[in-house]
Amino acid sequence: MWHGFDEQQQLDQQWQEQIGGASFTPPAGLNLSLQHPVKGIDFAIRVPRLRYFAAVREGVDTGVLYSGPGHYPGTVWPGDQGTVAVAAHNVYWINFPQLKNGDEIDLETRYGTFRYRVTGNRIVNPDNRTIVVPSEPGHHLVLTTCWPLWAGAFATQRYVIFASQFYPRVADPTYN
Repeated sequence: MWHGFDEQQQLDQQWQEQIGGASFTPPAGLNLSLQHPVKGIDFAIRVPRLRYFAAVREGVDTGVLYSGPGHYPGTVWPGDQGTVAVAAHNVYWINFPQLKNGDEIDLETRYGTFRYRVTGNRIVNPDNRTIVVPSEPGHHLVLTTCWPLWAGAFATQRYVIFASQFYPRVADPTYN
């Protein structure tokens, strides 16, 4: 795993160089041409309460997750309606169970920063396919990691964090 930490630090540095380290408000219309990996990086995740930051790569296979978080293929990109889903090995997210409802999680993209608030968490079996629903109405974020955290590669369940986008504010199609 130590090699993975080194690789993640290099990815984080590459991301900072790509966007210049500044977060910014996305424009009213998303530029879909920016929703693709650049130098292997999709976007970045920042958790202010935990002082956590990491570049996020595309995919959730062991090669990607070895060095840090990965974006579930088939789920939407930040800012799109539906669910953005990100996974990481438990060694990278060992402190994530400290997050409480209302805590902020930011996804930084090349087209703006999207802010989410934690709405809950749950422990599920690895074969549970109901937690990542890409086409769910609204703008959501799901984070998954192995559980229990101390079990490393022997973890038999998944810890899931749910969050909803609060910035930029989006119209709720279900609100009348």
